[in-house]
Amino acid sequence: MTDQQRPRDQEEGTPARNEFLIICLCAEWCGICREYRNGFQEVARQFPDAGFHWLDVETDADQLGDIDVENFPTLIIKRQQSVLFYGTMQPYPAHLKRTLRAFLEQSAEQSRQYAFSSATRCGWQADDDLQRLGPDHPGRIVA
Repeated sequence: MTDQQRPRDQEEGTPARNEFLIICLCAEWCGICREYRNGFQEVARQFPDAGFHWLDVETDADQLGDIDVENFPTLIIKRQQSVLFYGTMQPYPAHLKRTLRAFLEQSAEQSRQYAFSSATRCGWQADDDLQRLGPDHPGRIVA
C-alpha cells in the first residue's frame, strides 16, 4: 500500500479500522457476565479501532446458529475473516487486553498463519456459524 492509498490515520503495519472484531457471548442471567460487562466496555473504549459486540446467548440465539457456548464469558476474536480465538476466557479485562495486544502486534499475514496453525483453529475457519458472525449485527458497543 502506498502512502497515497493509506488512510491518513493509519500508519504502515497498523491494522485498519474495524479490521478486528471481538464478540462476547454471555447471558443476562449469568452473574459473572453482568460483572464482566463493564470491564468489556472499558476495553472497547481502549481499542476504538476494533469492533466490540456483546451478544446474549438467549436473546441473540438466532444469530449464533450452532455456536457452542460451554461457559461464560465465551469470546470470539476475528481479524477480517480469520478466527484467532474462540473459547472461554477468564473474566478479567486485563487478560482480554493482553490477548488483543498480542494479536495487534501480528501482521495480517501472521494472523492468517496463526489462524491455520493447529487443527482446532483450522476447524474454526471452517465453521460456517463463526465465519458468518460479522460487524453488522446487534450488540455493537460504541466506544
